[in-house]
Amino acid sequence: MPQFLLELFSEEIPARMQAQAARDLERMARERLAEAGFLPEALTTFAGPRRLTLVAEGLPIAQPDRKEERKGPKMGAPQAALDGFLRSTGLTQDQLIERDGTYFAISEKKGRATPEVIAEMVEAIVRAFPWPKSMKWGTGSLRWVRPLQRILCVFDGEIVPFAFEGLESGDLTEGHRFMGSRQPFRARNFEAYAAGLEANFVVLDVAERKARIVKGAETLCFARGLELVEDQGLLDEVAGLAEWPTPILGDMDPAFLDLPPEVIRTSMRTHQKYFAVRKPGQDGLAPNFLVVSNIEATDGGHLVAVGNARVLSARLNDARFFWDEDLKTRLEDRLEKLKTVTFHAKLGTLYERAQRISALAREIAPHVGADPDQAARAGLLAKADLTCAMVGEFPELQGIMGGYYARAEGLPPSPASPGLPPEGEDYKRSNPPPQGEGDREAVEGANAIADAIRDHYKPQGPGDTLPTGQVGVAVALAEKLDTLIGFFAIDEKPTGSKDPFALRRAALGVIRLLATEVMDLRAICMAHAEQYFGAHNPKATIEALIAFFLDRLAVVLHDQDGFEREWIAAAFAKVGTTELPIHRLRARVSALSAFLGGFNGTNLLAGYRRATNILKGEEKKAALPNGAAEQVAGAPDEEVALYNALKAVRPQVDKALAEDHFEDAMVALSALREPVDAFFDKVFVNEPGARDNRLRLLADVRATMERVADFSLING
Repeated sequence: MPQFLLELFSEEIPARMQAQAARDLERMARERLAEAGFLPEALTTFAGPRRLTLVAEGLPIAQPDRKEERKGPKMGAPQAALDGFLRSTGLTQDQLIERDGTYFAISEKKGRATPEVIAEMVEAIVRAFPWPKSMKWGTGSLRWVRPLQRILCVFDGEIVPFAFEGLESGDLTEGHRFMGSRQPFRARNFEAYAAGLEANFVVLDVAERKARIVKGAETLCFARGLELVEDQGLLDEVAGLAEWPTPILGDMDPAFLDLPPEVIRTSMRTHQKYFAVRKPGQDGLAPNFLVVSNIEATDGGHLVAVGNARVLSARLNDARFFWDEDLKTRLEDRLEKLKTVTFHAKLGTLYERAQRISALAREIAPHVGADPDQAARAGLLAKADLTCAMVGEFPELQGIMGGYYARAEGLPPSPASPGLPPEGEDYKRSNPPPQGEGDREAVEGANAIADAIRDHYKPQGPGDTLPTGQVGVAVALAEKLDTLIGFFAIDEKPTGSKDPFALRRAALGVIRLLATEVMDLRAICMAHAEQYFGAHNPKATIEALIAFFLDRLAVVLHDQDGFEREWIAAAFAKVGTTELPIHRLRARVSALSAFLGGFNGTNLLAGYRRATNILKGEEKKAALPNGAAEQVAGAPDEEVALYNALKAVRPQVDKALAEDHFEDAMVALSALREPVDAFFDKVFVNEPGARDNRLRLLADVRATMERVADFSLING
């Protein structure tokens, strides 16, 4: 069947916008084709530095003729209603069809030629394209990400004719800006189009551009005994910058390797879009870089490498200057400057935030096995590097640079007091940096503080690592909890898709940090809220925050761990907002899902439903007897067996829950399966004289099961 090919050719499209632009083009084209009654066999889009391309296979040459039916007013309706319907359809009353007491208008529409539909579709897509940023040029009103220069639009080997805003469709495109032919070339189908681009040094598919970069880089590195430092984000970006990506390996001055590797990589990545390289199996970086050029140089890239090395040296000289200047001021001496930096208008300065984090880290430390003094010290200094020149140049290095500066100055493990440390030369003389093996404990403490400062933002996402030490865990928790408590206190909670302060990410970070830690999260948060945010109704703040944590944990358990939503809801229902070591909730859901996935759980759930239905009926009539079931002489064996089973199971369930042994609680419940089945098979609940005790027995079954979870929330 015929093929449709579209190319929107413009000035350079920002790399960060290309992937979404390809998705938007596919979505918009698919929607408009569907509206016209077309269902392509295949629809593919491509995005590159200067073009968006779409190819659709299997479109018919024209729309099919269509018969449309419109429902009108009922027979006997006011004449005005009928007249309005006739005017809207262009028919007379004798042309209407009567069916089931209602008028219907039947009209036949002749299908339009596909090129006509495509012409309208392309203009509509171009005018409505959702670029994050766009511009106008010349005297027209059209907006595009950069000036749109040409539209190639062909269907079934022929140009689809249209024109708007000074643009006229055609079959011309062009290749690489420098290496390709100076003359545009024609393409009437995708095969000729792709081949023409390849011949003119343009790789159309971004996946192929990435593969060329990786393969070329690995080849160059292997020849020099090096390996590429993986950077998927940078790979995505440079693949959107070059139509004919050509990796080139360059050399840098080895003297720069005494800078932290994160500084070197960030300077390479942010300013120059270079990849870092290293020796296989070795820490640190090699004195080389890999740049992706958009041309194949006749000298193999030698001059390109030399020129880029010169630029990189200038950048790294700036970084060295920042590093040297920052080292002249100790982190503790930077705290005063934080008084001038506002964290949030309603939450005070960064100085006040540092004090809050320090105090909270001290409170958390014993719960996670960290030294309270070290945690308080690290929490106090965690934000100090925000006033450093290096972080001013590279904001993404905040925390990381603080860790380096702390390690370089050899911080003592704890301040003289839990507040701000004394300032001046007297303090420095009385608290010299620890020296070597003679003070191993102090060295280890200083290193723990430095690591905690470095790691206090972790984890920043599901793929990020956790802090390396328990001091780091305490400070990372304090940093995130202070953020959450503060913004909840001033009613800046996330709403819908809006989360300007990344509170969902902070909550997920807390959940990951507490996955194996035993800590009463609610009590810790309440104490912090009362101390620092007492004017903002701490109780309501923490209740809302704990509910937020439970909601985020439910998302994690469903999306990442694969648990059913109703199992999560059933497990959480009996927890409320008081039991919050996070690991207990996860363990409870895990045990419940394993129980319900087995034979005993499935059958006991059926018995629970049956018992609950009976009890609900009695509760509606206010006829459910109070009290506990008793052992009745002469009762059927099945009734006695269920009574005895409950008597044995209840203490087992209570003991297991008290000790957080949720699997044992489920095993104990499993013992009820056979007695419950037998009871419903052999015992008539509403037997006169025995009815009340049997209802109490079923109520005991329900209550025992609901000690573990609210099984009424489980539908499956």
